[in-house]
Amino acid sequence: MNRLWQIEWWKLKNYRPFWILVIMYIVVVILITCGGGLFLQFLKKQGADFNGIDPTLIPLYDFPDIWQNMTYLGSFCKVILGFIVVISVANEESFRTLRQNIIDGLSKQEFLWSKLLLILGLSVGATILMFLCALLMGSLYSSSGGMQQVFQSMDFIWAYFLILLTYLCFCFWVTLLLPRTGLVIVGLFLYTIIFEPFFALFLENFPYISDFIRPSTAFFPVRSLYNLIPVPFSKFLLREFQEFVSLKETMIVIGWLGVNLFLCRLILHRKDW
Repeated sequence: MNRLWQIEWWKLKNYRPFWILVIMYIVVVILITCGGGLFLQFLKKQGADFNGIDPTLIPLYDFPDIWQNMTYLGSFCKVILGFIVVISVANEESFRTLRQNIIDGLSKQEFLWSKLLLILGLSVGATILMFLCALLMGSLYSSSGGMQQVFQSMDFIWAYFLILLTYLCFCFWVTLLLPRTGLVIVGLFLYTIIFEPFFALFLENFPYISDFIRPSTAFFPVRSLYNLIPVPFSKFLLREFQEFVSLKETMIVIGWLGVNLFLCRLILHRKDW
């Protein structure tokens, strides 16, 4: 495993787009987690009013709610990590590095493991970053005290990790299927942010759609990831919301993780490099 990690690191360590995307991800996550208070102050200055509630009084950083708040927002940044996987896999085709590695004795199975190690490393690193940022902001601004409250709702951190791992494996097999960096990056961005979410909303809300079809949106590959960490902000408007990670949604995402891993292996072993 150490040898495979070293091979992957050697390919990326001097590749500028890799570092640009890594830094971009770190900056965006820090802005999201640390800039919430500034954004609420901006809303107050603009005269925003949430049912008579001062925006700056919204407990965005209170433990234990901060874990759900921050992981929900951070989950939208997963596309940046997806781009790293795309360029890593697509470059194997562009630079013919896999062909050379196979000639030098690297098997396709080892190549698969090297990319999965990259995906695992990105997922773990991003999860640690989210944990540290949320812990810092909660320690500074939370009005709730006690270690018990601090570490409640930690299941959202594990859900965040599962979202990243599943999505990056999805990006992996899509790029194996169509190793064109620009096309895949644009396609994944549009599919993740626009096409599937809007199609799911259409199926759920269009009046002529059968009630039998509407629940199927929960099984869509990207929508299921969004569902794993429910939207937390309705509580600030005194509305009911789900404040836990559902076992059903977790099993759906784990199922997609298995499907994505299977497709990665299937496409790779059938691909003629």
